[in-house]
Amino acid sequence: MLLQEAGLLENDPIQLRPSKVIACPEPSSRERFKAYLRKIGSGTETSRGMDREEAAAALQMILKAEASPAQIGAFLIAHRIRRPEPQELAGMLDTYAALGPQVRSGDGQRKPLCFGVPFDGRTRTAPIYPLTALVLLSAGQPVVLQGGARMPVKYGITTHELFKALGLDLTGLSINQVEAGFQQHGLALIHQPDHFPLAESLISYREDIGKRPPIASLELMWTAHQGKHLIVAGFVHPPTESRAWKALEIYGETDLFTVKGLEGSTDLPISRPCILGKVQANSPERLVLHPRDHGCIGKDVSWSELEGWRDQALAAIHNQGPLRQALIWNAGIYLWLSELAKTIEQGMAQAEAALESGASQKMLDELISWRQNLD
Repeated sequence: MLLQEAGLLENDPIQLRPSKVIACPEPSSRERFKAYLRKIGSGTETSRGMDREEAAAALQMILKAEASPAQIGAFLIAHRIRRPEPQELAGMLDTYAALGPQVRSGDGQRKPLCFGVPFDGRTRTAPIYPLTALVLLSAGQPVVLQGGARMPVKYGITTHELFKALGLDLTGLSINQVEAGFQQHGLALIHQPDHFPLAESLISYREDIGKRPPIASLELMWTAHQGKHLIVAGFVHPPTESRAWKALEIYGETDLFTVKGLEGSTDLPISRPCILGKVQANSPERLVLHPRDHGCIGKDVSWSELEGWRDQALAAIHNQGPLRQALIWNAGIYLWLSELAKTIEQGMAQAEAALESGASQKMLDELISWRQNLD
């Protein structure tokens, strides 16, 4: 009677239905991303680093907008506060290698110098590296540069603006055109708005959080070049340098230099000793180079505005003007580091000869002609 009242007799249709196994749905991207946020954003006592695979997956979800905007912003600021660990940076490099642009050297081409400079540019000191690149190119040393448009947090002068001031517009090219020009003339500029739109999508987050995110550290170490190369990464703080050494070791880069340059760039100062880290076969060595020992001590030229820099730069590649000494110092050292000169003195002599002979100006003219022929 109680069973009848409860509707649980044997012929009750409810009891005759076959039982169903309810499958748990696959976690959504946002749910998966929460796990990464919990790891890095749980506070100083409980937060912990991601492994390489997790960091790669997290950055891929960020670049593909599979995480929500709130999650992405939270991740970037939390990761900045606790600082990315080497294995995390290696995983992020994996994602950039998988999703980013790629260029390759031509047959018989020397391994390039791949310069890592801050994407948000320069605001205090006059850049030297575009001129250094011209000297290196005139000596047969290929160069890979990268950067973007004016970017938070500094909104400093950018690589493409500097070259454009010299008459060479390196924007608006396909990655195939960049690679062809690199194999022909030795210069490649990976311009993020043109060649890596997924990474470009993070600019608004950089503006909103008001701080350099961990992506900024990644940009100093990453290169789009595939194959043998020599990475030259700028840094400001010693912990950044040591993390870069370890991250690049995990990633498989065994030939690199780290440079405590002007504003975190790869430009070597002439006002103070130059601090470099040389890493070969995963064995770091500290180099401290004194400009005064080579007759180059002086004041680092301040940045004022683009037109004034253009005049100084054109004078320097004709062995004149206030940037001349810094250019000879920088180009000489990089000729030495790339083993095109046996000593710093020989490198500086080669650099000055390239300026006096007009070889660097000729290199610039060749690049301008190549670019104009593409239009």
